[in-house]
Amino acid sequence: MSNIDQVLAFNREYVASKGYQKHITDKFPDKKLAVLSCMDTRLSVLLQEALGLKNGDAKVIKNAGAVIPTPWDSAMRSLIVAVYELGVEEIMVVAHTTCGACHMSFHHFKEEMLKRGIPESELTRKDVDLDEWLEGFHDTEASVRKTVGAIVSHPLIPKDVTVRGFIIDSVTGELTEVK
Repeated sequence: MSNIDQVLAFNREYVASKGYQKHITDKFPDKKLAVLSCMDTRLSVLLQEALGLKNGDAKVIKNAGAVIPTPWDSAMRSLIVAVYELGVEEIMVVAHTTCGACHMSFHHFKEEMLKRGIPESELTRKDVDLDEWLEGFHDTEASVRKTVGAIVSHPLIPKDVTVRGFIIDSVTGELTEVK
């Protein structure tokens, strides 16, 4: 049985046993908080537990590296929707220790893509700079500062929204604020 089939089997039992009832809430974050964090599997449960967040407390947006690579990307769009549609007043950017996006590069991905059959023509596109688009970062604190700056200076984010940056320890969950 594939992993997806296992997930589907579990889901049928979960719904049948009403496991969802303890998570019922509405779409508005109770703490008026949004958290932009990394998609790293170590943070799947650790992030919310270490921040003391329960289901319904915050909008959690995840991507590779907890970054805003361009002012008009999907993470920024989600934050703007969270502010104007869902009442978010504070945003936390939470990167983490030993992040895979640190030192990530298109050069590495290119070799893997070619091995898996992606045509060279797709890797030399004119409409996107893949070197820039798939580039990671080399300093986590600097990346957090850059992301916080991108949110604060975005023309559609109101000045009354608080934005702060942090690094969470991937093992212990300890937060360190980045100033």
